Amino acid sequence: MDRNTELSEFLRSRRARLSPGDAGATVSNDSPRRVPGLRREELAQLAGVSTDYYTRLEQGRHLNVSEAVLDAVARALRLDDTERAYLFELARPRPRRAVRRRPARPQRVRPGVHTMLRMLEGVSPAFVIGRRGDVLASNRLARALIIDFDALPYHERNMARFMFLDEAARELYREWDKYAAEMVASLRLEAGRHPDDPRLTELVGELTIKSPEFRRWWADHNVREKTHGVKFYHHPVVGDMTLSYENVTFPGDADQAMCIYTVEPGSPSEAALRLLASWTASPPGAPSPESPSSSSPSPAPSPPVSPRSPRSQGDH
Repeated sequence: MDRNTELSEFLRSRRARLSPGDAGATVSNDSPRRVPGLRREELAQLAGVSTDYYTRLEQGRHLNVSEAVLDAVARALRLDDTERAYLFELARPRPRRAVRRRPARPQRVRPGVHTMLRMLEGVSPAFVIGRRGDVLASNRLARALIIDFDALPYHERNMARFMFLDEAARELYREWDKYAAEMVASLRLEAGRHPDDPRLTELVGELTIKSPEFRRWWADHNVREKTHGVKFYHHPVVGDMTLSYENVTFPGDADQAMCIYTVEPGSPSEAALRLLASWTASPPGAPSPESPSSSSPSPAPSPPVSPRSPRSQGDH
């Protein structure tokens, strides 16, 4: 990802979403408005910089922009904390000469984190997510809830690929559009932090080509930090569930987070999750517990860790 291009497009997209009235800009009636949002000169006035200076900044022709100027632009654009951090990352000075970088090492999950996943087995779905949304490790309940990540080829163990390239995701997530758009915003934030990641560039290129929704949302330049939230599922074995999630990071592994799902005690979702846990605990060949959404649920795959075997993604 070219940072100058991304900086330019990000600033334009944030400026376009602000009306002069909302931003408190002085509006000139000398000429009709041809574009939505603030004009460059109006944004420059709000930020306290010259129009020429802001124009060069928005065009990606910046040199060592001070934090004070970036902060003023962020306030004028009414950026939230995540957007502000993203702006600072894009505008951060970089060496003029390209430094030859060593290939990034594959991410590894510490033994202690694997132990935590096993301790949560049968209680909470949990998985470790790394750069680019790669799923690095998961427990049986998470694989039963979402998809059997362990049965996928290594390069396909990625939440964004599952979300956009597997039709099962659209059936599983009851608010697919919302969750998919949030995932694109998270990937955009990741691209700002790691613009030279070739695997991330490859993933974005693939999804842009194969998914019109991804292509449209990527062009919006939204950024989002996923830390916690609620998701609504329609599981093919146990029916509807409402699960909360928390993304927990560990010292020393800034690019890894454990996503842990929980349910409200005494709720129908808790009963459904317990049924799913008992279903995954069934030994190979044993009959599965009766599903509340189907009188004849499909038999468990071998090993019985997911109600859905991974679909081939080569044709997408």
